[in-house]
Amino acid sequence: MVTVSESYERDYYAWAMKNAQLIRQGKLSEIDLNNIAEELEDVGKSERRALRNHIKNVILHLLKWRYQPNFREASWRQSVRNGRIAIHEIVTESPSLNRDIAQLIESEYSSAQADAVDETGLSASTFPPTCPFSESQVSDDYWPD
Repeated sequence: MVTVSESYERDYYAWAMKNAQLIRQGKLSEIDLNNIAEELEDVGKSERRALRNHIKNVILHLLKWRYQPNFREASWRQSVRNGRIAIHEIVTESPSLNRDIAQLIESEYSSAQADAVDETGLSASTFPPTCPFSESQVSDDYWPD
């Protein structure tokens, strides 16, 4: 007979359903605590990773908007708008991630800047060394001139 923790490696879906059933039945001594804890941590990391990716994408498109005004495209505006919506949804569902936004803007700027260099063909020196956009400018209805 396969134990609950062994089924984690063999059949993830069956493992998840079995553990959910055991929890609902109050059979807490039978659940796979270690793997459940790991999965819960991964869910949290996944939310933060999604927030980070949306922040980076918004910064990238705001940079392109600011530094290539003659090439502005509707798709850039749509990318910024969709990213801001996603950021708002993530922090609405997980308000504790709000405290990470400023740090994520700072840490993701260099990657967004590198992508902007690649996508625009502009020199890296065209862009400021630190993010020119505040937390509210990244998440609110701000558009650079």
